[in-house]
Order: sequence, then C-alpha cells, then structure tokens
Amino acid sequence: MLVVGGGGREHALAWALANSPSVSEVHSAPGNPGMAAVSECHPVAVDDLEGVARLAKRLGAGLVVVGPEAPLAAGLADRVAAEGIPVFGPRAAGARLESSKAYAKQLMARYGIPTAASQVFSDPDAALAYVREQNGPLVVKADGLAAGKGVTVCEGPDDARSAVVEAMESRRFGDAGSTVLIEERMEGEELSILALCDGKTVLPLPAAQDYKRAFDGGKGPNTGGMGSYSPVPSGTPEVVDEAMDRVFGPLVAGLAELPEPYVGVVYAGLMLTGEGLKVVEFNCRFGDPEIQAVLPRMQADLGRAMLACTSGDLAGERLECSEQACVCVVAASGGYPEASPLPTGYEITGVADAQAMPGIEVFHAATRTVDGRLTTAGGRVLSVSALGDDVAAARRLAYEAMDKVRFDGMRCRTDIGAAAAGEL
Repeated sequence: MLVVGGGGREHALAWALANSPSVSEVHSAPGNPGMAAVSECHPVAVDDLEGVARLAKRLGAGLVVVGPEAPLAAGLADRVAAEGIPVFGPRAAGARLESSKAYAKQLMARYGIPTAASQVFSDPDAALAYVREQNGPLVVKADGLAAGKGVTVCEGPDDARSAVVEAMESRRFGDAGSTVLIEERMEGEELSILALCDGKTVLPLPAAQDYKRAFDGGKGPNTGGMGSYSPVPSGTPEVVDEAMDRVFGPLVAGLAELPEPYVGVVYAGLMLTGEGLKVVEFNCRFGDPEIQAVLPRMQADLGRAMLACTSGDLAGERLECSEQACVCVVAASGGYPEASPLPTGYEITGVADAQAMPGIEVFHAATRTVDGRLTTAGGRVLSVSALGDDVAAARRLAYEAMDKVRFDGMRCRTDIGAAAAGEL
C-alpha cells in the first residue's frame, strides 16, 4: 500500500496499515522521519499527481491511500484510478464536499441534512452589509481549503467584520477566501464522526473530539487541531444512530449523484445543539488529529476495510474497537498558527524515550532529519497518543510522555480530555 502525505494523520495511517494482517508492504510519499520506521519513504510531493501515479504503478501498489485534502481536490484519486490502481480517497468531484463549503451547504439543503442557516458571498461589500444586518453571533468561513484555519468563530459584529475583511480583502487565505459563508453561530458540544464509505455503505469509526483553538479553555485562533480524544461521553450509541439516520444516510444519497462512487472517508463535524444534532462541516479525509486518537483503539484490519471500499464490498466488514480510551496531545512550534515566517529547524529530543513507554505512540507531523538530528519543520510538529483504561488514565499517560519531548518554543494545550476525565 502507498500512503500519500507526510503529516501526523499519514503517520498514523501508515502505522495502522503496517499492523494490518492483510498488508505486506507499506510505502509513503513523501513520508516523514517517523513514517520511515513503518514504511519505505519516497521523495514525491503530494501535489505531484503524475509523480504519485508513476510511483504507484512502479511499486505495483495494491491500494493508494490519500491522506490530505488538497491532492484529492486537485484530482489525485482520478489520476491514480486512470492507471487502474485502486485508490482510497474520493475523486475531485467528491472532494468538493470539503473543497467548497458552499457546495456542501447546497447538498445539505437539498437532502434535508440539519445544519446552521447561512449565506454565501463573493462580494465583500454585500458580505459586510449582511453582517451589519445580523443581531446574533456569527461564524465566517472561507469557502475553499485553508488548512483547517479558514473558520472564524466571532464573538460579535466587529469580529465578523474583521473576519470578512481578512478573508476577502486582505486575502489571508488566498483564493480560498474569495468566497465566504456567513452562518449563524451554533451552541453546543462538538464531536467528530469519521466513516468509511464505498459509495453506498457507510461504516462509522468511534467518535472523537477535536480541540481547534490554540490555547487552553478554547481560547485563541483556530488551528489545524491541538489534540483529541476518543471515546466521547456524548457520542452515545443513540447519537451515532441519529447521525447515521439524519446525516450519513441522506449524504450518501446525495453523493450517489456523482459520476463515480464516493470511495474514502466522510468526516462529519457535528454539534449537539438545543435543537438536536447539526452538521458543522464535512471533510473528505480523515481528521487530524482525530484519527491519531481513533486508530490506536481500532482492532479491525484497516487495510482490508479500505480495499473493500474500493470494490463496493464495505457492507461485509466489521470495525471492531477496543474499550480503552485514547488521548492525543499535539506539540506545536512557538507562534503557531499565526507567526509568519514560523520559526523551524530546532532540534527535538526525547521522542525515543516517549515512544518507549507502554501504551504510547508518537506520530510525526512536521519533522525533518538534518545531519542526523531530528528537527522541527512546521507548526504542528508531532503528537503523542496514549491508550488507557479510561480518558483520565490515557490523559495522564499522554502528558507524562509529552513531558519527555523537548524543542525550543514548544507548546501544547494542557486541557486535552480534561472535561471528559472529570478534571474541569
């Protein structure tokens, strides 16, 4: 199997596939120093569609697993499939579920999927006029891909105006923010449910909860995710059943309109509001860092389940899961996510000591080996995932392991899983 990507999500996928009985070899493109321990890495960039397709063909890959959203939106799955190679990840048409929030909203409206009321704007003046007319709190979202940072949860009209100006006039998110959605701000607890899909069947993985804000207590700017945990107390069997009936079922009916079956992951970011369950967003790939808290709990053969998606045979699979809990804590570079340029190149120590602890997996995200030393290479540098009998035990172990890791400017949230552990 060939895993495309080089972040924490892809390291977790490569690790899980390397432990799958059905998988004989794992390769990665481009991979990272952590992924090199569980796969053979090849220096092919994720946006080199032709290069990835050639590599998959040369390797005789039985399956290509695409991690990030950007190459999916660019058509990587289409290009690989054209070589006759099975690929886990939707074609570009299906990836619009994430690459265009306006398209996702239209799909939800058409199929009666509960979500926040919203308006779409391509004219900054019209967007600002709409903000002036609103009384309640708002959320401003860049329509396109913005590496998980294109959503601004606004406390009041001044925040909303600033968010519109940043996205549409200052072009903080580039072309992704040339169109924005402005929607009502929902209140409630969030959880993420990721489900495998073969175009007609969806099988959910255990629910997880992500921490998007940079700082403790849900403060600071949005990030790509500072940690996660699973299971989620609010993700009861009844809530999952409701999500399958009211969200995933109608969504799969809508995706059946696509020219090719939607094969891959449907990520549903959900909120439990006073009016019932509603969709915050859809993504077309595994959540990062949610999957780092989910995969360590999985007892199923992930490789076999993914391959079953490509042949339309997912209905015959079962996704067994451990009763243990998993907490994932992200270590980020100082200044993330707002510093530009972000300081990198600092030596990382203690990873081997953390990895040696029972129940711990360290997943690399933005690391690089320079002259034999492991160094930082981006914002979210690595994550520590810990298994425990419950969230409290997993949380204690995760932070004990994280205490062994060091690099200049390193910071992490200290409250991952705290509420679920009864510590807040």
